[in-house]
Amino acid sequence: MRISRKLVGVGVLALMTGCSTISSLNPFASKPKGNLPAPLVELKASMAVRTAWKLEVGKSNNYPLTPALAGNTVVAAGGDGTLVRVDAASGRQLWRVKAGSDLTAGVGTDGETIVVGGAKGVLMAFDMDGKPLWKAQLSSEILSAPAVGQGVVVARSIDNRIVGYDVKTGQKKWTVQRTSPPLTLRLAPGMVVHDKDVIIAQPGGKLMSLILATGAPRWEIEVGVAKGATELERVTDIGGYPVVYEGDVCAVTYQGRVGCFDLATGSPRWTRDISSEAGVAVDQRFVFVPDDKGAVSAYNRDGGTSAWKNDKLSYRRLSTPVSYGRTVAVGDYQGYVHFLSREDGAFLARAATDGSAISSTPLVAGSNLIFQTQNGTVTAIAVE
Repeated sequence: MRISRKLVGVGVLALMTGCSTISSLNPFASKPKGNLPAPLVELKASMAVRTAWKLEVGKSNNYPLTPALAGNTVVAAGGDGTLVRVDAASGRQLWRVKAGSDLTAGVGTDGETIVVGGAKGVLMAFDMDGKPLWKAQLSSEILSAPAVGQGVVVARSIDNRIVGYDVKTGQKKWTVQRTSPPLTLRLAPGMVVHDKDVIIAQPGGKLMSLILATGAPRWEIEVGVAKGATELERVTDIGGYPVVYEGDVCAVTYQGRVGCFDLATGSPRWTRDISSEAGVAVDQRFVFVPDDKGAVSAYNRDGGTSAWKNDKLSYRRLSTPVSYGRTVAVGDYQGYVHFLSREDGAFLARAATDGSAISSTPLVAGSNLIFQTQNGTVTAIAVE
């Protein structure tokens, strides 16, 4: 995974981030290195899946661009600045515009405003017809998709400065600065709005809840605990988005733990040791997480006991999973989507996209699961 060294001065950090790299661990790489990925075995599907529609939005340029739902539509972004809004059921294009800048983060929306991160730390807002509303300049590069809710846009730059903006005017409302460990993964830790709060994944394995209106902290906890003698061994950043389900918020860290925590207080309900860069999926019964060796595990949400583990996708650089009906689906570095049984992890079906890595967080839109690849194909797979 690409590692950025903490340097004195925000300007230096913005210029130098990524200069010190460990390419074999780059989460945006299209081809795994080191351990060979498991070959795909012939699969006799026991459930029906089909491609409902596909859409080209342009290559991600190795940024983790993720589409977003806005009512019954999907908004997607390409690295070249393309923004597209389509009908979620049919894929019918409603509009396509150019943001005026290459894009590094997005998409965030509350169903009324669309926000993306552009090159050189520029935050850009659009209305639901794709018309520009306002721009704001952040202190450094934006990798995390902005979060929008309660009249506030929350954006985070890679120097770990979190800023709240008025969704209508772009005026800055508050700023929260957090320090980062000496080494951090070049990830895009997610943010999610819930009610009047925003839950923010942090470098160093921390999870934080801020009040949207003011930026005041409600709680801050450690999901993963740094271990080891070297700075590299102590890297324990949160992968993917924290997931809110009923009264829980669940998350996972690299070289750390997966766990669920009380949404109101941050108190731990349970944690288990694991290492993952991808993020979690949560449903009424289970928490699903792919580890950094490619095994997919399911934990009982109530107490964290192990339910099952599928290790047949080793080193295929898996995406954040998504739970739907009787299946949990996960993408890989070749653009395949694997459907596993929610109950025991057995393979149920497989679908192909465009042959490039799926690094975005999947969406559920009705009976369609939405995946975006690094080559810029947005694919809706219907689960029947």
